[in-house]
Amino acid sequence: MLQHPLEPAWVDAFEAVLSRCALRPGDTVAILSESQTRPELPELARMAAARMGCQAFLLVVTTPFEAGPAVRSTGASTALQQIAPVVAALAGSTLVVDCTVEGLMHAPELPAILKGGARVIYVSNEHPEALARLVPDDSIEPLVREHVRRLRAAKSMRITSVAGTDLTVAMAGATCGGNWGYTTRPGTMTHWPGGLALAFPAAGSVNGTLVLAEGDVNLTFKRYIERPITLRVENDYVTRIEGAGVDAELMRSYIAAWGDKEAYAVSHLGYGLNAAARWDSMALYDKRDFNGTELRAFAGNFLYSTGANEVAGRYTRGHFDLPLRNCTVALDGVTVVEQGKVAG
Repeated sequence: MLQHPLEPAWVDAFEAVLSRCALRPGDTVAILSESQTRPELPELARMAAARMGCQAFLLVVTTPFEAGPAVRSTGASTALQQIAPVVAALAGSTLVVDCTVEGLMHAPELPAILKGGARVIYVSNEHPEALARLVPDDSIEPLVREHVRRLRAAKSMRITSVAGTDLTVAMAGATCGGNWGYTTRPGTMTHWPGGLALAFPAAGSVNGTLVLAEGDVNLTFKRYIERPITLRVENDYVTRIEGAGVDAELMRSYIAAWGDKEAYAVSHLGYGLNAAARWDSMALYDKRDFNGTELRAFAGNFLYSTGANEVAGRYTRGHFDLPLRNCTVALDGVTVVEQGKVAG
């Protein structure tokens, strides 16, 4: 396990990212955490904001615990519990540094926070060393913007692989976006690490076969796949999970535990563009020191996720993030990722 005294390089990393969020002296920075937050993260944000001359305040809420399956990797924190004064304080800030465990990306309170004019950056629940390795540079924003433009213009996406993946996505009605690890516009949200272009497809848009091959990743379990799993997808829903061994058994068991059809549906899909992010990094951290946003963003991965999809009118707390290697992704027949490498 890595040690946790705060290092100057980590404060430098936080200051670099907050600077990219266009903060100015005197701006108000709300640093949101919860009782189960990794304590180094809000403290580093506080120190960086102080260096920049901002008016920062710490807001700590209680982590809720609920019956049912353990919740991991959802991006839908329930920590705010619709507490109106908390939402108002966040909405009235220049920047919210979101240090909740799961993040506010799909939290029900997020629209009100953004409507108030705040911009939000979710600091992924990683060890600070990982965050410091993945401070965004000048190249990532234009690259992600270009691929988001391609996604928005596309009528179809097809994903194939030598392992047997052959998945088609109708892009009509999809909501497409991306992030590069910082945000400068009021009313927007991003997350750090960044480097991902993705789509939330409309209902009934995804069909085909997805094969998780050896070395692909189940980020909900923080586990590299050791034996292949085949997912049959019909009109957005995984109808069969095929495969022998513990990887397939774990997936079947966890997804069934929700007792919710929507847990089998597609949430979002896209591909990573961050050349600094590494597929092999999960092997180098204890599970408690690792959240896995780096593996969602490493360049050339195809990311398939199950669970909540507001665009399709579906909500569930069951969620899988599944980065696949060695896939080819084509938009209207034009290859943008070729066998796990970003084209061009």
